[in-house]
Amino acid sequence: MPELNVKVGLIGKLDMLKFKNMSKVREKAIQAAPAEEISGVFPVNENAKALHPDCLELVIDSIIKRNSAKTFILKQADGKPLPYFRAGQYISLKLPLEGSQVTRSYSICSSPKEALEGSYAITVRSNPGGFVADRLLQEKKQGDTVIASSPQGFFYYEDLRDAKHVIGLAGGSGITPFLSMARALTDGIEDFTLTLLYGSRTEEEILFRGELDEISRVCPKVDVIHVLSDEEKEGFEQGFITADMIRKYAPKAEEYSVFLCGPEAMYRFLKPEIEKLGLPERLFRRKLIDVTKTPWECEGYPEEIKGSTFTILVKQGPQEWSIPASADEPVLVAVERAGIKAASRCRAGECGWCRSRLLSGTVFIPKENEMRRWADIHYGYIHPCCSFPTSDLVLEIPGEFY
Repeated sequence: MPELNVKVGLIGKLDMLKFKNMSKVREKAIQAAPAEEISGVFPVNENAKALHPDCLELVIDSIIKRNSAKTFILKQADGKPLPYFRAGQYISLKLPLEGSQVTRSYSICSSPKEALEGSYAITVRSNPGGFVADRLLQEKKQGDTVIASSPQGFFYYEDLRDAKHVIGLAGGSGITPFLSMARALTDGIEDFTLTLLYGSRTEEEILFRGELDEISRVCPKVDVIHVLSDEEKEGFEQGFITADMIRKYAPKAEEYSVFLCGPEAMYRFLKPEIEKLGLPERLFRRKLIDVTKTPWECEGYPEEIKGSTFTILVKQGPQEWSIPASADEPVLVAVERAGIKAASRCRAGECGWCRSRLLSGTVFIPKENEMRRWADIHYGYIHPCCSFPTSDLVLEIPGEFY
């Protein structure tokens, strides 16, 4: 290989000498500076705190009743604007409950524009037998305060990835992120076409019926088709959302994206239907499915442990607890039931907020919730929110973040 013959002129040599002496010049400047604490308010720091706060203390400004659900209008106590968000994101509430502190995430159903005016809206639907929703509906009233995270999540429209026409598939309270998108389109914040197939059991159970129909009437970029599974009525699609129904309303001559948000049963049913569409992976988006309540029905679950109880040694800094844990519930639930304050947000394996080190033992993670990085898998970290114990465990968990 021939030698490289590079000629460096006088100016180039001076530049190289300047670069060589740069660290000495910097050190000299540092030593010459007065040893006084830097004080004052810096706009960039204040903006960062406003847009990405560790937590928000919100007041329930008003409550709107909707069949088996309630919409909570949340504002900051000082009336200031709230952190901006992308239509489709959620906030995570931290709630004290029977000696524990639990978190639950709820999609923001208001327009991002309303954040700048000082409010978020979330909708909570009744969940008989659930751990949190019904208590929230029964106990929280106007004027109460709640602690929330800043907006989180990746279920939103991104024009560098998604097609200009989106087919939204919603079921039950899964309508809330789509309502935020529809409102953002009406406000001119987003720019795409949304065709929404919204599945409900009966006409009476349709959430936000009036708001959705009005948006569809006034905004040419939003079209709402109601689908009833348990009733057959004129003006509605009947049955379940299928690949054929999606094709019926999808554009024929242009590519489209499919966004999905709904209950676990809807995900299970629609997975093979969406596969029939033959869409490239980038054109299918789904709000990460909540962790299953029936892990024994998932592929790979060791059936022989169903109903078993294990022991978890939980380590958090210098503290240790030995707690029982059911094989049929995520590790995080066992930790919260024991009254241990643990970090969490999405509760679906996506955000990594609850990331913990598994020192010994084994867990089962449903495929749809396996979102860990390769390095975390390799070095023994798990997301307790979506990990089911399959043996006794020793687990090192982080402290609270908010």
